[in-house]
Amino acid sequence: MKIALIIENSQAAKSDIVHTALKNVAEPLGHEVHHYGMYSADDEASLTYVMNGLLTGILLNSGAADFVITGCGTGMGSMLACNAMPGVFCGLVIDPTDAFLFGQINDGNAMSMPYAKGFGWAAELNLEDCYRKLFEHERGVGYPKERAAIMAKNRGILADMKAASCHDMLSVLKTVDQDLLRATIAGERFAELFYANAKDEEMSEYLKSL
Repeated sequence: MKIALIIENSQAAKSDIVHTALKNVAEPLGHEVHHYGMYSADDEASLTYVMNGLLTGILLNSGAADFVITGCGTGMGSMLACNAMPGVFCGLVIDPTDAFLFGQINDGNAMSMPYAKGFGWAAELNLEDCYRKLFEHERGVGYPKERAAIMAKNRGILADMKAASCHDMLSVLKTVDQDLLRATIAGERFAELFYANAKDEEMSEYLKSL
């Protein structure tokens, strides 16, 4: 599985902490971690939590990533921005129980975390525990297991409802503020990571045209 990491500007100084914690858990499980930035508070390309959501939509809908880890100060702004995108189902994860239940019940494809609120001593241990609870277990099994069938049914209903209420991602790219879109894909490693992994040629060609 390709896991994309996106860090927004207010928390960019913690990028190495978050990236290292994610790699420590995901890579031994056989997953790839692709860090789309920000990499430091001094990066020339700056990402806001709104841009986190747009970039998450691009990565998931193009097939460049299978799962996205993002966040902001509280985690809420990035979660809201992600859930504004078609095909993105993002949960707010604060502790390992959140991570486990989100994976088992909601089986989403993105999670947002708070990197300022409650981010104190041993924060990297909480990060690793959250990633472990999410990625060590088969997702979508259900909890409690006797409710697995109804949970799976509700996930399908939610997916259908979102598909009915959202434009496709290519339409989003063509109608969103184009300066915002250019800034969203301006990260120093975006082209290197995205075009090598994206499966949607139309989206790739449109982004290249910018």
